[in-house]
Amino acid sequence: MTDSAELAQWAAIAAEEKKAREVRILDIRGITVVADYFVICSGTSGTHVRAIADHVEEQLERRGYRPHHVEGYRGGRWVLLDFGELVIHVMQEDERSFYNLERLWGDAVEVAVRTPAAG
Repeated sequence: MTDSAELAQWAAIAAEEKKAREVRILDIRGITVVADYFVICSGTSGTHVRAIADHVEEQLERRGYRPHHVEGYRGGRWVLLDFGELVIHVMQEDERSFYNLERLWGDAVEVAVRTPAAG
């Protein structure tokens, strides 16, 4: 069983593969029981946001993880992928600026996104 920290890394790397902007991993374990980690990233348009969300979902499904719930996909402004211990927020840049989840969850510890090993 993969731990939630590794799952967050996989999601962040998948988002970066689709050119998501400002990919952040927040460790929220000590703050809430909602999830262990948030991955927050931005896309430049509804199409880009959906492409990022699709790719993240596909990459995690390849590893045996399916989202419990997906919200906001049709609108493409803020797609939320809920994997239980991991929640991924893919937002258009103006939505991200407005809601400012990093500030809202300011007590969270930011975790560096690991660069995948060249293979």
